[in-house]
Amino acid sequence: MKVYKAKIDIMPHKELLDPQGKTVTKNIHHLDIHGIQDVRIGKHIEITLEAPDEAAANAIVDESCRKLLTNMITETYAFSIAEQDQ
Repeated sequence: MKVYKAKIDIMPHKELLDPQGKTVTKNIHHLDIHGIQDVRIGKHIEITLEAPDEAAANAIVDESCRKLLTNMITETYAFSIAEQDQ
């Protein structure tokens, strides 16, 4: 078995309202930061897992995202996987 690290980014669908992002966008100029047009806020998750190969690791992470980590009705996800040194 090999050890992999998965980095997962979960974001709300672009069509849906992102209240946290809207609040940041609306108020960031109060911190004297200018030029920001839009902010979207999501989640970043890192998982360390064992799998026989990268394809199996991808399948495990994808299933984890679809079944538990992501609300597929309101969110999208993307991930990358890298083999770790043991």
